[in-house]
Amino acid sequence: MSDQYDVIVAGAGPAGAQCARDLAGRGYEVVVLETEAETAFPAQSNKSTGGTFASLMTAFGIPDDVVMHATESVVLESPNENVIQDQPGFVLDFGAFKKFLVEDGREKGAAYRFDARVREPIVEDGAVVGVRYNRDQEVYGEIVIDATGPAAPLAKDVGIVTLERKNHAIGVEYVFEGVDLTHPDFADLTDAMMLRLDHEYAPGGYSWIFHTGDDTAKVGICYIQNERYREHATQDRTVDGYLEHWLDTDPRFEDARRVADNQVRGSAHVQAPDSLSTDSFMAIGDTVPSVDPVWGEGIYKCMKSARAAAMTADRCLTRKVDTSAEEMATYDDLWHEQVAPRRDRRLLMTKLLYLASNERYDRLMRDLNERNRDALSDINDGNTREIAKLLYPTDISYLWKYWRET
Repeated sequence: MSDQYDVIVAGAGPAGAQCARDLAGRGYEVVVLETEAETAFPAQSNKSTGGTFASLMTAFGIPDDVVMHATESVVLESPNENVIQDQPGFVLDFGAFKKFLVEDGREKGAAYRFDARVREPIVEDGAVVGVRYNRDQEVYGEIVIDATGPAAPLAKDVGIVTLERKNHAIGVEYVFEGVDLTHPDFADLTDAMMLRLDHEYAPGGYSWIFHTGDDTAKVGICYIQNERYREHATQDRTVDGYLEHWLDTDPRFEDARRVADNQVRGSAHVQAPDSLSTDSFMAIGDTVPSVDPVWGEGIYKCMKSARAAAMTADRCLTRKVDTSAEEMATYDDLWHEQVAPRRDRRLLMTKLLYLASNERYDRLMRDLNERNRDALSDINDGNTREIAKLLYPTDISYLWKYWRET
């Protein structure tokens, strides 16, 4: 087993596995350190529903055999209104998706070490030169990449990331059968991915139903734990308690039955990253989080950051090796251009969205129904003009709450 590689990647989630896949495909010697045991990988430790669009499937060569169900629309719900947008998409079998990325990376030459819990970076002369994992094992590389998600042990140690508890979001999801997708009191969710803004079920967040075929669906909730985002909470419930409350009160779940062994739970942070790279080091995926205001697309953002990091590593390791902070900053530029353009604007929209009241959510849905079909996409992209068209003088109170929060 080698102790020296071109690139070390910590974490075998979508970001880490995709980065290793890209780098191995370019001929670099890359090793991935993954905490989970190979026999258990992937454990149900990520809250992602695996909902995505054709752009991810095409850009990263994702095969159809990891798709649970192809969808035709996205539905946004508030307590009393809804918006339907034609938008072809895919609900992924998230476990199969992660396994594909690992297996394809291995075929390209990436090495994997499972049961490898990353402890800390090895730093010499101010630069990261390797990683310590488990009790006393070490591995060295020209470049180290942290793709461990919210844990971020390496990025925190080198001072790249400060993930704040006030921005911490938690989520839980199950697969159910017997879901009434065509209930007359709601939008038709056949072949749809639905996101619901409703503090009754997810105070300071959202809930979802993603059709996975026949009468089955992924059902879950996610919310920011910060006290200010919980102002609309009517009960002091756990995340599981809110999900149970939704299941007990929404008629679409009257005959629903939970599918065994399909629990998924996890966490993420809704905040801008402090920085992204330094000498010989980059952070990718949910370690440096970014989400879209309307429909998240967290997986796509993670994988785009992975590709940007692979492109940077390729540049820094080609011909004369130069992994100085100045050269590694190419990743920062690519991240801001390709992963999260108009980052601050989109983050503002995301946080304001979760602060609004249920009545404001109903009004938002009515306004969106009066707009052209591209309005949602424009808002999601941080289009200032389209965002401004949705704001009212009474929204100043939400802006004030936001600035108090920050």
